[in-house]
Amino acid sequence: MPRDLNGTAPPRPGEELDAERLAAYLHMPVLGIEQFPAGHSNLTYLVKTPGAEWVLRRPPFGSRVKSAHDMGREFRVLDPLHRVYAPAPKPLVFCEDESVLGAPFYLMERRIGFVLRKDLTPPYLGNRENCRILSDSVVGGLADLHLLELQRAGLAGLGKPQGYVTRQIEGWTRRWEGSKTQYIHEMEYVAKFLWDQRPTEVGASLIHNDYKLDNLILDSELPGRIVAVLDWEMATVGDPLMDLGSALAYWVEPNDPDELQMAGFSPTQHPGFYSREEFIANYAKRTARRIDRPEYYYAYGLFKLAVILQQIYVRWVEGLTKDERFARLHTSVGALARQAYRTIL
Repeated sequence: MPRDLNGTAPPRPGEELDAERLAAYLHMPVLGIEQFPAGHSNLTYLVKTPGAEWVLRRPPFGSRVKSAHDMGREFRVLDPLHRVYAPAPKPLVFCEDESVLGAPFYLMERRIGFVLRKDLTPPYLGNRENCRILSDSVVGGLADLHLLELQRAGLAGLGKPQGYVTRQIEGWTRRWEGSKTQYIHEMEYVAKFLWDQRPTEVGASLIHNDYKLDNLILDSELPGRIVAVLDWEMATVGDPLMDLGSALAYWVEPNDPDELQMAGFSPTQHPGFYSREEFIANYAKRTARRIDRPEYYYAYGLFKLAVILQQIYVRWVEGLTKDERFARLHTSVGALARQAYRTIL
């Protein structure tokens, strides 16, 4: 039977939840609340009740970007999706009453397994074949999501797919302007390139918008089996190649600059993992989509990720969070900007 290797810890200072209020809302005792300490965006907790353990999701404390932390939207995506896309967890309860925990939140089923973050662990550590199998599963999970029939998934009305590419470039450029704490030439150059060189959209699919290794729960016994895909707060309907670019931004290769490898976005620089070129080729084969300008989508993914990290860094600069993990995120912003710049030169 798969083992749960996802460690929890007491909530970080300032991120505690009121167990008594939660118990009153749920009409059942809450025996304990622990936090899944990884991740930089929405906060995730383990809620222990008699006979069951649930996962609770709520926005970060002090966030200024409410649209990026819409718990109701995330719940409404998962509610129909879990029926047709097996890796999507089943949501259970949504609460929009901010008097309970200070922000809207929802609870979902707990999936058992483990998450690979910046370091490899067994069964992947030192095992090229298992890393290859996992690479194939990651690509397959993304391709399967993009191939879902929207009507069947109950999500045909999600988002506004027409003009998606243009809105994304406008939006992420605007967010960069609103959050930057220093001038970075490469970010300005890439923003202009992405706007001037916008590609024709290839269609509309359900897209995750943050599909990466540490948003996947993996089976602890069966290499390559994806137990769950997490963090659906940015899911929408749009151009699937933009989602591919977002996934590639986390896919580090052994020949990438040291600053990118040291940022710890994923352990994919280890032997056995697909290269980005192999990732793209396998995705194209699975989806039967032609990808004419992979460098554009990769640069977009890097730019978007840089903006997301910058928005988190600003929260730390302004004292809206005390999480020391955020204190040096500006170095990762610079590394991503330079990688995007190199990609399009």
